[in-house]
This record gives sequence, C-alpha cells and structure tokens, in this order.
Amino acid sequence: MNKRILITGAVLGVLSVILGAFGAHGLKSLVSVEAVNTFETGVRYQMYHAFLLLFVGIVPKVQEKAKNILFYLVLIGVILFSGSIYALATNALTAFDFKTIGFVTPIGGLFLISAWIYMIINFVKNNY
Repeated sequence: MNKRILITGAVLGVLSVILGAFGAHGLKSLVSVEAVNTFETGVRYQMYHAFLLLFVGIVPKVQEKAKNILFYLVLIGVILFSGSIYALATNALTAFDFKTIGFVTPIGGLFLISAWIYMIINFVKNNY
C-alpha cells in the first residue's frame, strides 16, 4: 500500500509541476487572466495533496486501513476538484461546455476536506 501511495503522490506532484508550467506559459495567450488564476488554484491544491499522500506513505504510525481510506479520499478529491477546475478554466478552448459538470468541484472539495478530517480523527483516536 505504501508504494502505491508514494507513487501516486509523486505522480500527482510531477503532474502539478507540468500543469503549473502549462498554466503559466501556455494558457496565458489562450484564456483570460481569471481563467489562468483558476487553473493555478487547481494546480496548487493538487500539489498540496500530493505532499499529503507522500506524508501518509512514509509515516509508519498511520495504520494500513487509514492509509487506504486516505488514499482514495485524496485521489478521488483531486480528480474531481482539480480536474474539474482544469476543465472549467480551459472551457473556452473546447466545444464541450464544462460548466454543466461544474457541480463536481465542491464534491471533490468535500472528499479533500474529508481526508484531512479523517486523518485528524485517526491521529486523535490513536494517541500519536
């Protein structure tokens, strides 16, 4: 499980750097400043949660069951939250109107919030 968590954290991290560079350099001439800022929000939250997965993967005191739950909460949250932000920020570049699926952004945010709350509860419950 730790290997999968660490690899996923590293993949999310490298994708954050790639997407951040794309947002900073490739998008500026294609979309509005507001859209670039929105895109950067998705990148920032993806990177935060890449670090979270790396932390969870290396901390031996977090139980395997908790690691598994945190892994899925974060992965689903990043896909829904950051993924939908990327789609919404680049909406002007596609024929599909991503605003119709914009409702998944707060759902992804709830998954991310749930991961942090679950981690807090796990730490308190296990007296770390």
